[in-house]
Amino acid sequence: MEKGPKMKNAYLIGHITVRNQEKWAEYRSKVPATIEPWGAALIFRGKLCSVLSGSHEHNDTVVIRFPDLKALNNWHSSSAYQALIPIRQEAAEIELLSYEE
Repeated sequence: MEKGPKMKNAYLIGHITVRNQEKWAEYRSKVPATIEPWGAALIFRGKLCSVLSGSHEHNDTVVIRFPDLKALNNWHSSSAYQALIPIRQEAAEIELLSYEE
């Protein structure tokens, strides 16, 4: 029995500089409920220790794995996540990037 093509995991990587800790805590507490329906999982959240080469403006990073790029894009455009963007914008400067395996 032949299986269909294997889906490629997709990753959201966020580079973050927090400007308002209270708003950031609110945003972070609400994001997990928005990713769960898309089969996503938090892989890594951490603080920058040093820049070993080049330059990097942000001091925090988050990595979230999605089952595929379609799920990642659907999550990002979902009404649940879109509702959090105003909080995010008050809380921090963020660059969100998507990657596919």
